[in-house]
Amino acid sequence: MFGLSTVLTALLVLCILCVCAFEFINGFHDTANAVATVIYTKSLKPVQAVVLSGLLNGLGVFLGGIGVAMGIIHMLPVETLVDQSITHSLGMVGAILFTAILWNLGTWYLGIPASSSHTLIGSILGVGIAYGFLGEGESSVNWRKVIHIGEALLFSPAFGFLLAMFLMMLLKAIFTKNKQLFASPDGDTPPPLWIRAILILTCSAVSFSHGSNDGQKGIGLMMLILIGVAPSYFALDRSTTPVEMAASVAALESSAADWRQAGSQAAHQPALDRLSSHVAALTTMRVESGDFVDLADEQRFALRREILLALDAARDMTKDHEGEPTAALIALKKSTDELASFTEYAPTWVIVLIALSLGIGTMIGWKRIVVTIGEKIGKTHLSYAQGASAELVAASTIAVSTYLHLPVSTTHVLSSGIAGTMFARGGKENLQKSTVTKILWAWVLTVPFCITVSGALFLLFRALSG
Repeated sequence: MFGLSTVLTALLVLCILCVCAFEFINGFHDTANAVATVIYTKSLKPVQAVVLSGLLNGLGVFLGGIGVAMGIIHMLPVETLVDQSITHSLGMVGAILFTAILWNLGTWYLGIPASSSHTLIGSILGVGIAYGFLGEGESSVNWRKVIHIGEALLFSPAFGFLLAMFLMMLLKAIFTKNKQLFASPDGDTPPPLWIRAILILTCSAVSFSHGSNDGQKGIGLMMLILIGVAPSYFALDRSTTPVEMAASVAALESSAADWRQAGSQAAHQPALDRLSSHVAALTTMRVESGDFVDLADEQRFALRREILLALDAARDMTKDHEGEPTAALIALKKSTDELASFTEYAPTWVIVLIALSLGIGTMIGWKRIVVTIGEKIGKTHLSYAQGASAELVAASTIAVSTYLHLPVSTTHVLSSGIAGTMFARGGKENLQKSTVTKILWAWVLTVPFCITVSGALFLLFRALSG
């Protein structure tokens, strides 16, 4: 399968199953946040809530695109990790998966809301840093992308806390005479129909947003593995025709020539030189393969590498000209976007596997985290307004992040939103210090723990494989 030996095929299948297991755990670990509010406000029974959430998570994966997935892949240049030994790539895969699953299962067992996003990103970073220790590559980590992603993960919980707190205060100011909205459930009696509808809608929005963002992390991880283990097969989108690829390369050749002819600012000259160099390599491959018609499978990864390096040079060259409607800039952007589509893709079967894993996982094992979110963050029972405020903030934050192709933590955004509503309701005295402290420690320790463990495992696997 995919041009691999029987043994390597078996190992690849095992890795794919492990990614599905990671996303399955993500489902019952992170999505428990989405259903906690409707369960504790008695808007839905637990079975109804988790089935609804599971279906919407799966739908979110299908409709969320792959922008976040590509962000995960670009954190760690796969090109620096695929060397002469396929066992080294399997070591990378094993280190990432083992660490991510270990931390997610451990925090779930302890009932601590922890971030699958932080877990995965820390695990990938650990492998990249460890690879750098080996002295085999200068770009073992794409730090520019890591910083971009890190900022989103760092500031989103604070944003969730403050915005949920503000929204609660605003609701209090507007609905001063409506006591029902700020009441807690009376036994098992469902809330009034209009409040129940709002809470079910916000729960649905969080679930869909979670699928569209967190589901993409599973897609990114799957593609990282497929490209690393079977690069000749998955380096490029196989649905792309040679004619389309040749036309895009020719367009980039023309665009780069226009920029060189027009002259470039001294600050951009190095990037233009790099772009010209990689365009020349792409042109050579195009000509030698008869416009890519006779491109051998073993050449596909080399072509991917040249495309990515050309795209990186083009971005560096034009980053100071964003928004300028010049013909040269428009032509370059069009040609680079077309080329990027050949490397930034995910097969339909990958999306289906991740959607099913996340959706089914949502329906199983959710209770531990739900209890923490619903009972242990605040000292008072969750009111209807609190549940709606926290989920509205979480859903909108995740949706915006997905649009910007940034991964965020559903766990931290929603749990910080719940904390914000509790603070708005009764100040810091209304927060359970022990639970908040555990969540903060999990937030602080997840990335360094995963970096350390995945990096050590990767070095161990490399040593064992010789």
